[in-house]
Amino acid sequence: MAKKGDWVRIHSIILQPGERAAAVPEDTRQVPLELWTKGYLAADTPLGGEATVTTRTGRVVSGTLTDEAPHYSHSFGDFVPELQQAGDDAFRFLFGGGKK
Repeated sequence: MAKKGDWVRIHSIILQPGERAAAVPEDTRQVPLELWTKGYLAADTPLGGEATVTTRTGRVVSGTLTDEAPHYSHSFGDFVPELQQAGDDAFRFLFGGGKK
């Protein structure tokens, strides 16, 4: 159970597939338009419950509580030596420097 004032993430559906604009590509029109928002919880709420949050910019948004204390878990992938070398070469080209 998340407590009032906790930093949380909520999820809501903005548009169902049938409500999407005709100009949207077909594969996109087949899925709902979703909103994932982080904010401060307005009242104690269990995970999966309907919640209201206030975002850092002051917006008040409602949706299903999906995560307590959300954090970033993405990465930019594994180290690629060729990209490191290209970056070093570009730096030397742009800003000068001796040969290797």
